[in-house]
Order: sequence, then structure tokens, then C-alpha cells
Amino acid sequence: MQENPEYLKYTESHEWVSLDGNIATVGITHHAQAQMGDLVYIELPEVGDVFDQGEEIVVVESVKTASDVYCPMSGKIIEVNKEALETPEMINEQPYAEGWLVKIEVEKPEQLDDFMNAEEYTETSQD
Repeated sequence: MQENPEYLKYTESHEWVSLDGNIATVGITHHAQAQMGDLVYIELPEVGDVFDQGEEIVVVESVKTASDVYCPMSGKIIEVNKEALETPEMINEQPYAEGWLVKIEVEKPEQLDDFMNAEEYTETSQD
């Protein structure tokens, strides 16, 4: 099983967040992509779209199922991973690196305080 990086924060709905200043990079965890199987399609929001915490932000589809990805922190989309649109399998291969989904200019950085660290997430996500 792949390690969950210590420098990231995790949500109960299997998103990861890296916060740099007020810019959050968001993706899905190794556990989430492994449960879904091979990803074949993703639907990303538009740059400039604004979301509240908990809103559906991305749709990922695999050979097995489709699943929603939820906005972990309120804010505006400032960048989407266009490479992942063209090659969604990169999310399976590198969920914590090149497989990120969106970057958000966050309105409330304190929302990060509610997330789990790597150890807590690993405990809750084990099958």
C-alpha cells in the first residue's frame, strides 16, 4: 500500500489538500483511486468558478463507477490539471504528484484545521 504523505491533510471523503499560503492544491487519495480502479474520464470545473466547502467540484469515472470529488475548502478555482483531463490514468499512477485535480484560492484557510493528518487518515481508510 502506498504511504499517505505526511505533509498533506485529508478529508473523510478521500480528498487530499496541500496549502501553500492561500492556494490549496487538491486531489484524491491513493485509497480513493484504488477503490475506483482504472480512471477513464474526469470532469473538472472552469477556472474562475467559485465553490463552498463540501460542494461537488469534480467528477471522476472509472471502468467500475463514477464518483464525485468534493471541494475541501471554500474558494475560487485558479488552475485545473489539464494533463489529467487528457490522461486520467495519471491519477491512478501518481495521485499525490502529477495527479492533482485543481488549485483553489481559498477564502477560509482555517478550514484546513478540520482535516485529518496522514496517520489519522490511514487509520480511517483501511479496509
